[in-house]
Amino acid sequence: MGFSLDRRWMLVDETNKFMTQRSLPQMALLQVEIGRDELIVRHKNAEAEPLRIPFQLFAEEQLKVQVWDDQLIANAVSSEADSWFSERLEMKCRLVRMPDSGPRAVDPKYAVNDESVSFADAMPYLLISQASLDDLNGRLDQPVPMNRFRPNIVVSGTEAFEEDRWKELRIGEVHLKVTKPCARCVLTTIDQDTAEKGKEPLKTLAGYRLINKKILFGQNLLALQTGTVQIGDTVQPIL
Repeated sequence: MGFSLDRRWMLVDETNKFMTQRSLPQMALLQVEIGRDELIVRHKNAEAEPLRIPFQLFAEEQLKVQVWDDQLIANAVSSEADSWFSERLEMKCRLVRMPDSGPRAVDPKYAVNDESVSFADAMPYLLISQASLDDLNGRLDQPVPMNRFRPNIVVSGTEAFEEDRWKELRIGEVHLKVTKPCARCVLTTIDQDTAEKGKEPLKTLAGYRLINKKILFGQNLLALQTGTVQIGDTVQPIL
């Protein structure tokens, strides 16, 4: 399903549909930190106490929520969390948590062993090389940080876009499969520090990374086994 704790919580609107920076760029101002046994959420511009969400906190109430075309069951977290987020975002919303049971299946076209995915768009892992970002930034008037693309794996020591050629790889003790390139959307144009929208980097990427009418940057992966991955692990591509 992805890294432990990764994308296991989600905000939904009054229709129980997932909320995203694509339509609500102000969500970029929510900053999440992983504590010892809790999530700690702050708003970058609001002088308010941070919200603390114990990892195991969830209510008995279950909701049918929507992520893109998928309908799945999630647990409400708490009325306190709902109020905190609703006040910060100035709209009514709720925080939900993915239960351990009732997994969300990866698209069968890409699944190898009936893998599941959390509340991520479609795949558990997104890998981008630092060299690919450096290549892009060399073409931009103002460089952008890696957080515009929201990968959960970043590798260094490669050539630009070398990851496009990989079929499988091993990181630490985990064997992963490359499933498909990641098509990028307007979310990459939102400054994660200010929530301001612009035209870059999509405008520049469209000039050299447009393939079959999709702007591609990064590779989606599946893990073929469980195991531990750590910062600094050697990445071994299997071509």
